[in-house]
Amino acid sequence: MQLLIYLAKKAVLRCWGICVHPLHNMYARWLLYSSNAVHGPGLCSFGIPDVRISRGRSHSVRCRIGREFTMRNGSYGVSRSSPRCLIFVDRDGVLRIGDRVGISNAVIICTQSVTIGNDVKAGFGVHIMDSDFHALDPEARRGPDDLLQRRSAPVRIGENVFIGAGTFILKGVAIGDNAIIGACSVVTRSIPAGEIWAGNPARRIRGGEEVSPVMERGLHA
Repeated sequence: MQLLIYLAKKAVLRCWGICVHPLHNMYARWLLYSSNAVHGPGLCSFGIPDVRISRGRSHSVRCRIGREFTMRNGSYGVSRSSPRCLIFVDRDGVLRIGDRVGISNAVIICTQSVTIGNDVKAGFGVHIMDSDFHALDPEARRGPDDLLQRRSAPVRIGENVFIGAGTFILKGVAIGDNAIIGACSVVTRSIPAGEIWAGNPARRIRGGEEVSPVMERGLHA
């Protein structure tokens, strides 16, 4: 009996997903279009993202997304309590996302410049941020100059980078092509191409050519 209930539930959820998924895609594309963002063909959205893109001081495009961009939001990600993907671009920011990029319940905050290369995979709960958001001086944080004194620096993620779940990538970081970042890492400095980093703060574990099956099992997104 339990097996029949399980199979029936699975069939209903599958049918629901087939019916609703095109609506999610349409709404996600409308959110991007209405925010003056440009995306390539093949955009795929499971669930509805949170898109906040400022039009800025000029009419230039502040967000460009390449071909076959995939994002998983809310319960379509890891669990039913998972948050939606957040794409935030401030009025002075420029966000560039390459082709075949996939994110799941991730947060991308761009106040100046964030560039994500082709074939990047970002696991559940990854945060990519190019700003401190508030002044580091304690006196400035109390006054009206708080936001004016915040520090921002461009973030660049190369091609074919794998970012493990729960990782935070902070301002001024450049990540080389084919790099791997272990889950729950905090990346505070740049990572050379092809290397494996993990930890808080993230440190070099080994070069890409030294990866072993044991390491691979510990780097799931």
